[in-house]
Amino acid sequence: MAAPTELTAPTSVQADPVIAVRGLWKVFGARPERVPADPSLAALSRRDLMAATGCVAAVCGIDFAVAPGEVFVVMGLSGSGKSTLGRCLTRLVEPTAGEVVFEGEDILAADRRRLRTLRRDKFSMVFQHFGLLPHRRVIDNVAYGLEVRGARRAARWARAQEVIDLVGLGGNERSYPDQLSGGMQQRVGLARALAGDPDVLFFDEPFSALDPLIRRDMQNEVVRLHHEVGKTMVFITHDLSEALKLGDRILIMRDGKAVQCGTGEELVGAPADDYVADFVHDVPRADVLTLKWVMRPPTANDVLDGPELAPDVVVRAAVRTVLESDRPVKVVRDGELLGVVDHEEILATVAGE
Repeated sequence: MAAPTELTAPTSVQADPVIAVRGLWKVFGARPERVPADPSLAALSRRDLMAATGCVAAVCGIDFAVAPGEVFVVMGLSGSGKSTLGRCLTRLVEPTAGEVVFEGEDILAADRRRLRTLRRDKFSMVFQHFGLLPHRRVIDNVAYGLEVRGARRAARWARAQEVIDLVGLGGNERSYPDQLSGGMQQRVGLARALAGDPDVLFFDEPFSALDPLIRRDMQNEVVRLHHEVGKTMVFITHDLSEALKLGDRILIMRDGKAVQCGTGEELVGAPADDYVADFVHDVPRADVLTLKWVMRPPTANDVLDGPELAPDVVVRAAVRTVLESDRPVKVVRDGELLGVVDHEEILATVAGE
């Protein structure tokens, strides 16, 4: 399916970004800095680079920006470099080259003291392995970061109680981690990350070890919390359905490189190559695409007195309106007619054509 005529370029970050990544590389091996510095080496495939230098390029010249309040998802299969990229953003892994600019500051230039301050005050991380302190009760686990900051016990417990209630753990404050289910333990990890009121939350496949039903509940929890607290989030996952559910935009990686970055509907409606097309092949298109992707220009034969819908209405939500109308449905924004949708377009999308 071709991109809609009004969508001439992938979605980009309009506001000043919270995070701006430019030319980011992470190379493992001897003398890794020579790889991004040498165009002939940088252009090699991962296998050829390994054969030529013994180095492995886990992240290769990545560029992207994350807007305030955005949920930015990085996804790819095992070995794609997504987790290494996520760790480079917080310097848990030291990048080989490039820039990671956080709120205008290049954190690759930060010394150890400044980096500790950033990790303590500006961003928090939620991992697959919860990392809870087994000898501490829930409320003390949640308040741990505030304790490290030097907050008084009453203040940190009050804040911990706020976020415990926020993530739905009220009544479990005095429990120990081993008394909780996996999903509840991950809620403790989420509450701990929120307690310090960070500017950005980083998630590294936090739900991949959970049972499917618990995983779905935790995904819903992240969506709910994002609506309530509006935090900027960077979410690493290998699960496309999770990426589509959570992400405002999604970066797909393969062999350390960025393949495509865009909204879910951009990836499904206009995949950049066969790799992305295969990735999204089984996605129910009617659940992702909006009317702007399926509308057509009106013709002289169209009777334009039918219902009106906005271009951002998801196809699935428009099915009843379109099928019950004996006139083409007008796609209108701010009083301007952008196109029309009739039975043919809607049924073709629902059928996955």
